[in-house]
Amino acid sequence: MNVFRALSDPTRRKILKLLQQGDLNAGDIAANFSMKAPSVTHHLHILRDAGLVQSERSGQQIIYSLNTTVLQEVVNWILDLQEKEE
Repeated sequence: MNVFRALSDPTRRKILKLLQQGDLNAGDIAANFSMKAPSVTHHLHILRDAGLVQSERSGQQIIYSLNTTVLQEVVNWILDLQEKEE
């Protein structure tokens, strides 16, 4: 999955903002949306496939966290593009 395609959806961007505050399980993330939990899970899978979030099983829960390495690479790429235009 392309990182930019994953970032193009406002729901996925909101999930990333939530995860900026700290790691969350899928239920905690879903509580911030009016959509059903399977839809939120679908968005989480897209973010994970794009490398923007990481997931780790903790008992019966899956805990999601930001993958700051990939996000930093995207920011650096954008900044490089801007410098080339100047």
